[in-house]
Amino acid sequence: MLNSNQKRQLKGLASTLKTRYQLGKGGINDTVIDMLDKALTAHELIKIDVMKGNDSPIMELALDLSSKLHAEVVQTVGRVIVLFRRNKENPKIQLVK
Repeated sequence: MLNSNQKRQLKGLASTLKTRYQLGKGGINDTVIDMLDKALTAHELIKIDVMKGNDSPIMELALDLSSKLHAEVVQTVGRVIVLFRRNKENPKIQLVK
C-alpha cells in the first residue's frame, strides 16, 4: 500500500512519462493483461490511455486492472490511468518512506 508521499513521488515521475499503452473498446482481456504485466515488470510505473470507444468508467477500469495485475493505482487523470507495481527482483524506483 502506497502512502501519500509515495503517491506524490510517483505522480511526479508519471508526469514525465509518455503514454505507451492503450485500452480500446475491446476492454480488458488476457492479451492486454499479459502485455501490461510485462510492462509493469520492466518499468514498474506505466500510463494507460483509455480510448473513447471504451465506455466503462475510468476508475472501475483502473481498479479492475490493478486487481488483475496486483498493482496499485497511483492516479487517474481524465482518460489516463497510472499504475505502479514494484519489481521485487530488480527494483528501479526507490520510494520515499
